Amino acid sequence: MTAVALDALDLAALLCSRVCHDVISPVGAIVNGLEVLEDEDDASMKEFALDLIKKSARQASARLQFARLAFGAAGSAGASIDLGDAEQVAKGFLNDDKLSVTWTAPRLLLPKNKVKLLLNLLLLATNAIPRGGSLEAQVEVDGDNVRFVIDARGVNARIPAHAEDLVAGRSENGSVDAHAIQPFYTGLIARAAGMGVSFSLADGGVRIVAEPVA
Repeated sequence: MTAVALDALDLAALLCSRVCHDVISPVGAIVNGLEVLEDEDDASMKEFALDLIKKSARQASARLQFARLAFGAAGSAGASIDLGDAEQVAKGFLNDDKLSVTWTAPRLLLPKNKVKLLLNLLLLATNAIPRGGSLEAQVEVDGDNVRFVIDARGVNARIPAHAEDLVAGRSENGSVDAHAIQPFYTGLIARAAGMGVSFSLADGGVRIVAEPVA
């Protein structure tokens, strides 16, 4: 494995590609629904189109709100983020017919990089259970120290391919693409927050832990 060398412009471009990938599907569904409304006279089809537009608009909004906290600036340098807000956007984005999210955390403000790390760990954990299942997020606070524990349980749960190396800032050829940018970015955020990330198989699922570096 080779350490990844990525300049700021490429990092920004790849993160933008990732965000666009997440929102393009519901936005496309909204466009399709509007076309049906324009072209169809059948009342049942119009009702179906309206339902599609409403559902897709909610999905697009949830994904953008999540991206704003997980990838965006979310305030000025040194800003703190309410864990309650993080819980809301995480559940809004991740909870669906295939996936359920449980959140156990005190309601307090944390430095934004730590909250961004928590959200990105949840996103990583979804890749551990591609067929769906459950995610449990726990935030443990001891004075100024914070520890995150994410448990992902589902059919054929496994540590996402290359995730450990990418979080550590390595890849096979020393580069990353839009598919790999999220775990790589998670590692950048972890190091900026002074935290290390580890993966393990536990209780029939995958556990991801982030804790302060000694």
